[in-house]
Amino acid sequence: MKVESIANEHDRQIPASSRDIVPETPRLEPIEKPNGLMLRFVFWMANRQFGKVPTPFKVVVTRAPKTGNLFSAMGKYETKGVQLEKELHYMIAMFVSGINGCSFCLDFGRMMATKENIDMTKFNALSTYRVNPIYSEKERAALAYAEEMTCRKRVTDETFNELRKHFNDREIVEITTLTAIQNFENLLNIPLGIGSDGLCAIAQTRKK
Repeated sequence: MKVESIANEHDRQIPASSRDIVPETPRLEPIEKPNGLMLRFVFWMANRQFGKVPTPFKVVVTRAPKTGNLFSAMGKYETKGVQLEKELHYMIAMFVSGINGCSFCLDFGRMMATKENIDMTKFNALSTYRVNPIYSEKERAALAYAEEMTCRKRVTDETFNELRKHFNDREIVEITTLTAIQNFENLLNIPLGIGSDGLCAIAQTRKK
């Protein structure tokens, strides 16, 4: 099943998980054995952390090593700089990735949620967030903002004002930043054909 990009309010067929997306084939050959001590160390650390070296490392970082600094900085912000509750944080990330059709990021988000012991129920039902009673008004406001920002690259006053009813200024900035970061990561992986690495399945196995 191919992911349909949401272009307007009537097209909301967002996949519940990376299982709904046909895996991509990288358009640039993954480099399994990088040159240089630093890159080999990065690969070793990634394999230790995730159970395998994620494809973006093999495709992107091996060819443009300084992108590793960028990814590291964004990762540190998301893990240590964001004060939003974790469930909402990962819902935003997976929702945006579902809109854009990035199976790598969907899988990565589910892996992070698994590591945090977060229940997957809301992640699996994101396409119904506007009407499903499992979502709070606060969550709906954040998801609607992220959706409009992703699809239209701008938001209406109505959408923003609804967000302000539920979040303070810092939280609004965090939601906006997380949405922007996720779009960036999606737009890096999708054109290069980087699909799911099965990281969530590895995380689930490790927890047993």
